[in-house]
Amino acid sequence: MLVIHRRIAPQPVWAAELHLTFEARSKSRLRCFSAEGEDVGLFLERGQPPLFDGECLEAEDGRIVKVCARPEQLLHVICASAFELTRAAYHLGNRHVALQVGDGWLRLLDDYVLKAMLEQLGAQVEAIEAPFQPEHGAYGGGHHHSRHGEEAFNYAPKLHQFGVRL
Repeated sequence: MLVIHRRIAPQPVWAAELHLTFEARSKSRLRCFSAEGEDVGLFLERGQPPLFDGECLEAEDGRIVKVCARPEQLLHVICASAFELTRAAYHLGNRHVALQVGDGWLRLLDDYVLKAMLEQLGAQVEAIEAPFQPEHGAYGGGHHHSRHGEEAFNYAPKLHQFGVRL
């Protein structure tokens, strides 16, 4: 088994690739298979942002592994005006929907209820298949509601680097 504990900067050369959905790239512990068919165990530091398309990992044996965002069923949303697009983003954010933001468009995982809501708001919604790389959000450490006695889960916020595109 190829065992991976470490994230590293993108590299020009790699020995293996992991083709993962956004959900899989969001996990710190995962058993999967490389594109080459090798059994892989991910044991990454908890509380980190999801792996991004093109990121590299270093295996225990020193091999470099490139992460590739696997195409998924998405909804591609455009609107007639910036106001309507902002309104659509507001309603999706209000539902804590993972959202990829582009220049004049939004993308989210395919969901028939959200599609109907967006169409009701006047958005044009198209089903597509593409890699999904949503915004990580303003604060790292995950979303949680810690209670008394669970201080270990009360992570300090990590501010997002606004305007940085990966």
